[in-house]
Amino acid sequence: MVHGAGMDRTVWSQQTRYLAHHGFSAMAVDLPGHGDSSGELLSTIDEMADWLAGLIRSLDLGPVRLVGHSMGCLIALETAARHGDVTERLVLMGAAAAMPVHPDLLGAAERNEILAPQLMTAWAHGTRAHIAGNPTPGLWMRSGCQALLERAADGVIYNDLFACSSYEAGDIAGQVKCPITVIVGSEDKMTPPKATAQLVAGFSEVELLHLEGIGHMMMLEAPDQIREMMLTALQ
Repeated sequence: MVHGAGMDRTVWSQQTRYLAHHGFSAMAVDLPGHGDSSGELLSTIDEMADWLAGLIRSLDLGPVRLVGHSMGCLIALETAARHGDVTERLVLMGAAAAMPVHPDLLGAAERNEILAPQLMTAWAHGTRAHIAGNPTPGLWMRSGCQALLERAADGVIYNDLFACSSYEAGDIAGQVKCPITVIVGSEDKMTPPKATAQLVAGFSEVELLHLEGIGHMMMLEAPDQIREMMLTALQ
């Protein structure tokens, strides 16, 4: 499982244990410079995909079923296109062929301002998550996501957002040969359903699943539904 911009493996905590309980060898990675992973930040999606393929080969895991969220979708797609031998299926959440980033957000991230995680958190959630919505009583979903982003070291959020904004997929859909499941939230403002539909149109073997009233952070906003969708897609 591959996390999105500015995040780390803990964003998948609701899914990894569930999949392991159902017999999968589930692994969520920290990209270099994220979470507990050391090493220099990787500045392009291509570099991240090559790193991921190298990790899979070094652990003798492949071919694997890759799950990606947001930036992680771009990495998973590029890994499947460049390293098809290590990839047998993709599950993508919050996906689009292009992920332009607003200049105000890029600027705040470059200056390491608290405004960057605040903006990302505000845009990343659906309506219900802004007022409550956490399945655990007493916890506010948005604050947990913002705390995760604020935990990132200086430069991480900008590095990732710039990599997303600079990425040009080209005919990436035509280069991916494995089966794909794409999950889209109806209230996703970061990768809107229209942008996801444009990406999906190019795939040869794809299943598109919809979540009503859910935003970009779907695995946090609708953990039960996402777990079931993932389990079905990965079996």
